[in-house]
Amino acid sequence: MTETGTQTTTKSESLAEAIERAGSPVELLRNQNWPAFTFPVAPEFTNWRDEQRAWNTTVALMDQSHHMTQLFLDGADLIPLLSSISPNTFTTFRPGVAKQLISVNQDGYLIGDGILFYNAEGPEGLVLIGHHILIDWVRFNVEKAQAEGRDVRYRLEANSHMRQGPPTFYRYELQGPKADIVMEKVFGGPAPEIKFFHIGDVEIAGRPVKALRHGMAGQPGFEFYGPWEDNEVVLEALMEAGAEHDIRRVGAKAYSSSPLESGWVPTPFPAVFNDDFAEYREWLPAARIGSVAGSLHSDDVHDFYMTPFDIGLGRSVRFDHDFHGRAALEKHAENQRRRKVTLIWNSDDVAAVVRSQVEPGVPAKFLDFPKARYGLYQMDAIEQDGRPVGISTDAGYVAYDQLYMSLATLDADIEEGAQVEVVWGEDPISRKDSVDAQHRQVRIRATVAPAPYHDYARTVYRANG
Repeated sequence: MTETGTQTTTKSESLAEAIERAGSPVELLRNQNWPAFTFPVAPEFTNWRDEQRAWNTTVALMDQSHHMTQLFLDGADLIPLLSSISPNTFTTFRPGVAKQLISVNQDGYLIGDGILFYNAEGPEGLVLIGHHILIDWVRFNVEKAQAEGRDVRYRLEANSHMRQGPPTFYRYELQGPKADIVMEKVFGGPAPEIKFFHIGDVEIAGRPVKALRHGMAGQPGFEFYGPWEDNEVVLEALMEAGAEHDIRRVGAKAYSSSPLESGWVPTPFPAVFNDDFAEYREWLPAARIGSVAGSLHSDDVHDFYMTPFDIGLGRSVRFDHDFHGRAALEKHAENQRRRKVTLIWNSDDVAAVVRSQVEPGVPAKFLDFPKARYGLYQMDAIEQDGRPVGISTDAGYVAYDQLYMSLATLDADIEEGAQVEVVWGEDPISRKDSVDAQHRQVRIRATVAPAPYHDYARTVYRANG
């Protein structure tokens, strides 16, 4: 499939057609193959454990140039269009600011999220970056607006797996307790004073660079970006400045686990299967919808839906304008049934899963390190005393704390420190190539902690043994 300009240029099965063929959205997504995704960056530059530790102990450099989809946007009608499909406020949005853009369906359930950079006025002055789920919904709405004669345009830039040639921008994330010290050497003075999620103009090695202030793995830092032709010069300058502070380049393995520490759910299940998305499902190629993995087993696709409040995106919601899904989202805001948490998995139960791989008999579902996700949407059931209480999403291991954990959305009445069980493995086993054809479902005890989990895990949890 080739995508350029404003349309998909090759015809393939639509999502609507695929659902009709499979019989239901759940049946389609549980059994549809989604290719194993390895970030187009070296898996390890040293070893993923020390690379993980670097953003907690010294300084780490993460290369974000390749794995995300980018949507370049402009036009006089762009901001009104985005405002109409997003609960984000745009009243103070201007060049030099970024925001975590989200979108919901008519019933207030989440479609997805991405980072919207307002770099400048004019052509391609705004860039939406993230997984393609939200980006596809924005593209659909831009194309509808164009058909109505509105002034709005986009250019889609796929990730480096899908795209020929280099990206428009390099993107280097500098994170860790010594990040500011490294930047003082880079700039020959104090790090630039830029507010959180604001963008500043700086210079590195004589090249103009944009700097976004934010943190990826629970640590302060910057994301530096600029024209691809400057990537080697800027990378070399950052690495040279960090050499005396034990800077580590972060490979794909370690980087994949960073959301566990920042508390960001990278791929929430998209609520695109209601009537208000019927036209969208006709437009969207089925190959782009992804796959669902895990023990959550239901024939009702609505059991997989989440509100922005369920996974900590409520801070992006503002009811200061009309947008698709506003009335329903206001009701969710008044009755928040779930919240985002970290689940710290019981070490004995994790060890038992690993041990089952080297013992006779049917093993438990294989548990990868540092990341255990075998579908685009990892959806594992959480139970307490035999009753369902939530959904576990991203799961993996953090070497600095020596803990296996997952991000989850959990019933609001379950307190920190409570014990729950994550149901790990599928029953029945789906037909995806990514799932072990033979495995048994097991239960892994877990302790409820905040997301991000750092203070809790490093004080309360460890103190209680």
